[in-house]
Amino acid sequence: MNPPSNSVNWFAWLRNVVILGALAGAVVWSVGGWFVPPVAAINRNVGLSAAELKDIQTVAAGVNADFEKAWEQEKLQAAAPADNLTIARRLSLALTGSIPSLQEIRALETVKGVDVSQWWLTQLLGDRRTSDYLAERFARVYVGIENGPFLTYRRRRLVDWLSDALQKNRPYDQVVRELIDCEGVWTTNPAVNFITVTNENKKGPDEAKLAAKVSRAFLGVRIDCVQCHDGKLGSPWKQTDFHQLASYFGQMSFNVNGLRYNPKSKPYKVRYLGEMEEEKVPAKVPWKPELLPTKGTPREQLAAWVTAKENKAFARAIVNRMWAMLFNRPLVSPVDEVPLEGPFPPGMEKLADDFIAHGCDLQRLMRVMVATRVFQQSSRSADPDHPATQAAEDHWAVFPVTRLRPEQMAGSVIQASSLTTIDSETHVLFRLKRNADVSNFVKRYGDSGEDTFDDGAGTIPQRLLLMNGSMINNNITNNPIINASTRIGMLAPDAASAVEAAYLSIFTRRPTDEEAALFKGQIAASKRSKSNAMADLYWTLMNATEFSWNH
Repeated sequence: MNPPSNSVNWFAWLRNVVILGALAGAVVWSVGGWFVPPVAAINRNVGLSAAELKDIQTVAAGVNADFEKAWEQEKLQAAAPADNLTIARRLSLALTGSIPSLQEIRALETVKGVDVSQWWLTQLLGDRRTSDYLAERFARVYVGIENGPFLTYRRRRLVDWLSDALQKNRPYDQVVRELIDCEGVWTTNPAVNFITVTNENKKGPDEAKLAAKVSRAFLGVRIDCVQCHDGKLGSPWKQTDFHQLASYFGQMSFNVNGLRYNPKSKPYKVRYLGEMEEEKVPAKVPWKPELLPTKGTPREQLAAWVTAKENKAFARAIVNRMWAMLFNRPLVSPVDEVPLEGPFPPGMEKLADDFIAHGCDLQRLMRVMVATRVFQQSSRSADPDHPATQAAEDHWAVFPVTRLRPEQMAGSVIQASSLTTIDSETHVLFRLKRNADVSNFVKRYGDSGEDTFDDGAGTIPQRLLLMNGSMINNNITNNPIINASTRIGMLAPDAASAVEAAYLSIFTRRPTDEEAALFKGQIAASKRSKSNAMADLYWTLMNATEFSWNH
């Protein structure tokens, strides 16, 4: 191909050369990628020794026994096991905020002779997407979603610090202790941002807000409901319980030199309901005072008490939250209101005990949960002639069907539109664009804020945004270098392969015989190009109910 002399056409000629080169590369990639995966390059290591895997399965069997006893009492029949692709989709949504890519699905399907769910979990736990996504989810609980007071707060620093801790699998109790008793400058010690986010109107950290965060986020107890008055309707809490907890965050020196404990600074005071004057509040914990150390600063003592092995509220709280992240629904709802004395749902005590016994290992906790029958089972009823009942869902006899979170929806649209995995190896410009697209979609769709796991009904404007907004349309338009629909249309050897690739990319499953026949016929009958026909198919599948639900 000789370059044209016209300077105006030079750019068009160069663009065509680039596109042709990309297409040539794409053809090579398609043969070695989504139709014939590079089997030899796949690491089949589960990441666990045989003894470790057996131990995890033993604990999971104990959890299963608790649920099976409950099912028997309720006369419920548990669902059949789900297939590997369904489980992989659940895990990817829970840990990366997106469905698996076609590239990942092809690799997963070559893994034989091992526990595929644990193998896939190993891949995700080693992926920076997982730690980044979970860090954002935790940050929503710890500090909310707002950027806060800029001069004394850096949310991004805290999220990055949490992501590093999760990537290294630091013991969860260590992370929490560092958040509670941190000192220093918020820019150089990211954990300090947990405290400084409450610094509104330059008044210094807000003791009451910090006490509420500690009780809800780390202990699963809503003690802040008695901030203004004693509990009623059988509540065991009193106004003094809350403010005595808040007093641990008093006497802090907070200036340009950072955050420090200062015993000479103003003590925490409050005017209780019915009283005329403020009074100094002593620092006391609301239960198990014998676990409180006698040495250290007030916040050091509080951090040790919160994370003490004997303070099982700490373990139960993270068990309930991690369960909610994996299932999109907590064992106990609301997620931050776990009863101190029970009764507890099936499996909770066994999971909490194992978490404590293994040094507050979050990755192990996830592995045990994933190994349970509850996580592995189908969302469909065991009886094909009768759909799953509400009672079956309430008692976890089927995997719960829940609506995708807004960021999961946006992340899945973008990932389904790319045949290759969008991860830390993807070009930085593409990742930046992805993050911006997800952020914009979440703002327009409606950000749920803190992780409450409220499964509210979808609204008509939300549905219209998905159908008519730019998120889907921009990701299925003709672009052979980026968009999956165009590449499948150009490179698939036949309509059957094209339909299968679309279904795997969007639903993480193959089409049924009826679905395959329907869409093969439509593609064959279409007067538009094959790429345009595939774009139409992509639009149809992405707007299907199945795509926007976890199941």
